[in-house]
Amino acid sequence: MGYRVEADLGFYITTRPKGFVVHMNVCEENLRAVREVTLSTLTAAGIDSETAEAARLVASELVGNAVRACGHWAPVVVEIESGRRGVWVRVHDPDPDRVPVRATIAPDDDQAESGRGLWLLDALAPGWDVALTPIGKQVRCLLPAPEAVAVRLAG
Repeated sequence: MGYRVEADLGFYITTRPKGFVVHMNVCEENLRAVREVTLSTLTAAGIDSETAEAARLVASELVGNAVRACGHWAPVVVEIESGRRGVWVRVHDPDPDRVPVRATIAPDDDQAESGRGLWLLDALAPGWDVALTPIGKQVRCLLPAPEAVAVRLAG
């Protein structure tokens, strides 16, 4: 599965049967490439367009959080993988001390200019978490497959 994406220096992608891993330095071009590859990879794997779009949005938010924690051109690893339970989105950055913290604003506060990203994660990937690693931290999100949600609601 070869992808032609417009990326900048510091973008290395490894494809997997139902996903990919990107090692990259964060910049606009590389983030745009991750968004593009997320949609194309997941739709090619048979993931519905709503879940694929949600995964693109979550990946973008997590990379944005990594930029706020570590700065532009920070080295991050983005993993996207679909499976039976849904779509995993994992973003690893090198700063273990700056973990995501919810803003004190309400998600529907129309005066706020930022601070809604973690509310978005809660809505799209309930149960997301942060794992500290020897080289930083990894934020892990599972976007449940529509069938998994239906089974959970029925059971």
